[in-house]
Amino acid sequence: MIFDYAAYAQSLREEIHMYPEIGFDLPKTLAVVHRELDKMGIPYTGKFGRSSVVATINEEKKGFTIGLRADMDALPIQEANEIACKSRHDGIMHACGHDVHTAVLLASAKWLTDHREQIDCRVKLLFTPAEEYVIPGCKELAENGVMDDIDCAVAIHVDPDLYVGTVASAVGDSHSNSMGFKARFYGTTAHAANQNRGKDAIMMAVEAITAMEIMAAKEFPPAEPRLLNIGSIHGGNTNNIICDYVEIFGSCRAYSDEVTACLEQRLRQITEGTAAMAGGRGEFEVTKLLPYVVNNEHVAMQLHRTADRVLGEGRIISMKRKLGGEDFGFLSRRKPCAQFRIGVKPLNAEGRIPPLHNDRFDIDNGCFETGIRMFTGFVMDAMHGIEGL
Repeated sequence: MIFDYAAYAQSLREEIHMYPEIGFDLPKTLAVVHRELDKMGIPYTGKFGRSSVVATINEEKKGFTIGLRADMDALPIQEANEIACKSRHDGIMHACGHDVHTAVLLASAKWLTDHREQIDCRVKLLFTPAEEYVIPGCKELAENGVMDDIDCAVAIHVDPDLYVGTVASAVGDSHSNSMGFKARFYGTTAHAANQNRGKDAIMMAVEAITAMEIMAAKEFPPAEPRLLNIGSIHGGNTNNIICDYVEIFGSCRAYSDEVTACLEQRLRQITEGTAAMAGGRGEFEVTKLLPYVVNNEHVAMQLHRTADRVLGEGRIISMKRKLGGEDFGFLSRRKPCAQFRIGVKPLNAEGRIPPLHNDRFDIDNGCFETGIRMFTGFVMDAMHGIEGL
């Protein structure tokens, strides 16, 4: 009987989707990955980083090594879908498709193991944590040498703007620098009837946010892409007390290290200066900085050739670079890498479907075959090396 790898991936995804986990706290997800790798007889290690799994197929083959990467963590979102595999963890959801990534990589590992005699290279399976977290998981893996013996690597990501059966990949810059930050404002409490005796941290934050938005809009050339988003603001306890502390949590995106550095400098100046003018104190902290992903030209073109072969010509789209962040950038800056995106939009869908990071995000199960074909096809096509590397 022919093993149905897509059905296997679907069942794993549904299991992982029901029990989403955040950051490095991934016991249930890791248990699934360990269990399946043990069944396949694939050795693995967690030595490269917290809650990571790096498994190796054909350890004895030293000629060429290909890395295949999937991230495993979820997001702090309450799922609104009414589906059989709906999240059982309140306030946590796989709203970015990492459950699909993990399931596809496990199914690809199963295919590669079942066809091991045809694979004339070494394959490293990189299951990484904390892509969505404040501390990026791939940073630890990169710093601990996971790419030292890998010649090239590819990563998968779902895309709700693409129909099932299609893929997309960029050549060159793929994602932006992504900088997370916190700005804290310290004032002085007082009774609301005695405004003059307090220093209002809420007003400091409001003034600062306005100045930040104007800065991002006005202080850079129009052709220089950049993005600023304030996603969280917290402060105050009740309605008749002047608030003495507010914290805002935001994100900046840009395509160059220079613009990112300038954004950081100006955000710090605005935070500290606005607070000082109001008689308070401001603190600025960079909480996360993801480097932009570079899709190596030769690896990206091999992905295009693989897609033409395993999916049929015209199924791969040249993707424009995005302002999304991705910690795969820590790996792509060390060795030739590329990321591809697989369509998860149903073929009968009209218009847009819920986007990534939405509480109703879901996928069409036809995407599993696409992802498995791309991962395994890339290994088969590149196992003797890629011209130009």
